[in-house]
Amino acid sequence: MSALVALGLLAGCSSLRDVMDGERVDYKSSGTKGPSLDIPPDLTQLSRDTRYVVPGTAVSASSYQVGQPTQAVQTAATAVGDVRIERAGSQRWLVVNRPADKLWGPVRDFWLESGFLLAQDQENLGIMETDFAENRAKLPQDFIRSALGKVFDGLYSTGERDKFRTRLERRPDGGTEIYVSHRGMIEVITGGKTGNAASGDSTVWQPRPADPELEAEFLRRLMVKLGVSQEQSKALVAAGATKQTSRIATVNNLPVVQIDEGFDRAWRRVGLALDRTGFTVEDRDRSQGTYFVRYVEPVVNKTEPGFFSKLFSGSPAATPPLKYRIAVKSQGESTTVSVLNAQGAAESSANAQRIVQVIADDLK
Repeated sequence: MSALVALGLLAGCSSLRDVMDGERVDYKSSGTKGPSLDIPPDLTQLSRDTRYVVPGTAVSASSYQVGQPTQAVQTAATAVGDVRIERAGSQRWLVVNRPADKLWGPVRDFWLESGFLLAQDQENLGIMETDFAENRAKLPQDFIRSALGKVFDGLYSTGERDKFRTRLERRPDGGTEIYVSHRGMIEVITGGKTGNAASGDSTVWQPRPADPELEAEFLRRLMVKLGVSQEQSKALVAAGATKQTSRIATVNNLPVVQIDEGFDRAWRRVGLALDRTGFTVEDRDRSQGTYFVRYVEPVVNKTEPGFFSKLFSGSPAATPPLKYRIAVKSQGESTTVSVLNAQGAAESSANAQRIVQVIADDLK
């Protein structure tokens, strides 16, 4: 009995220390790859991009948010050494004055040291993606959990899993832009009226919204890995006020997203939004301002098994993926994002409206 009490006190001290340290993420993966919880192929980026696609010229950091139109306000990017962070609304990315091939190894080590396994590690494409892992810091730190969790940690689960995609893009000045996007899954009880898994109800894994704060936290930690101090990294992530510069509109009876910024920055932001929201980007043509994507129409009848449930049970998806083009067209500092069908004709369907809404929501 005394041993159990001592274990509880030790666990309680550890939990208190975690709270005092302000730890918000704690991912731990086992040394061997467990059962796959991969995003289905129709929600995963295909490997058809060229090596480290060269974006446009360097721009100053600005901040944006979906809403009423306002003038874009340019602000100087905050930097420490050769690392700086740029921000547009909830989106952030790093700009590092080092070549991409010199950064690949440190970035790869960073994710492994953070407790993740890599499901995708393609240096030739500049794409790195972790396997799904659980944020153990979200577990309740009560006395019983603290005491028993140290011994039977596997008994506790948050019912959430996260994975992160890292994309490295070369800059014309020889530096590198690093983008980190989050995708999450949540376990939902289905199939019964009690809402209790213990009573025989089944559970399925469903996608949950991307978490910009998790992305920002890992960008901050990556800055520390690249030589920025803890205090400086926190200041860089917190810097930058938001401005409302994008909105949904209707042009010629077509749903579009209007962004008050030039092509280079709009192209980057739309690409990051597509990465975040789970579209399959089959190809891209920057010279024409076009992303070629696949989109899975959401299931309307909620009494039927969902897409992920059918995938994990081995059944085919009820709705086949549809191909679209996302067109990014700019005039000066104004950009319009629209949806075209596979043949390049303008789309005004319900799916086009959903896609425009998804992109706009992520540009907040």
